[in-house]
Amino acid sequence: MKAVVQRVRRAQVTVAGEVTGRIETGLAVLLGVGHGDTEAEADYLVEKIIHLRIFEDASGKMNHSLVESGGGLLVVSQFTLFGDVRKGRRPSFEKAARPEEARRLYQHFLDAARLRGINVQAGIFQAEMQLELVNDGPVTILCDSPSEWKTRSPTAGKL
Repeated sequence: MKAVVQRVRRAQVTVAGEVTGRIETGLAVLLGVGHGDTEAEADYLVEKIIHLRIFEDASGKMNHSLVESGGGLLVVSQFTLFGDVRKGRRPSFEKAARPEEARRLYQHFLDAARLRGINVQAGIFQAEMQLELVNDGPVTILCDSPSEWKTRSPTAGKL
């Protein structure tokens, strides 16, 4: 699984002109599910994301988590996070999970965050969505589940 996590002052997702999720201060998460991802990996990412210390304390240091700040979590499914652009100009999405499996794990992620007491808002899986947000900082963090660590070579990112 892959997630792009953005600290936001506010965010909302709209489907067919209707707002399906809206938060004020909190985190907007674009979540991609890959082949072979599991519920354990979704649980890992939920724990990682809600406990990231990326909210400022009284002295302006990033020292508080979403749990501590009491903010909301807006989650939008994003299979394009698995777009591979190493060949040609059209992304390949071979590593993205099939829709049925991705939907199940996306829903598991949402449920797992709700079980931890987080105010969770969401888009609609496989819908054409518009995401609006005000990134705070800006703070943007990339998070991967352990299965993604194995797919990277030790020389990834080196030219």
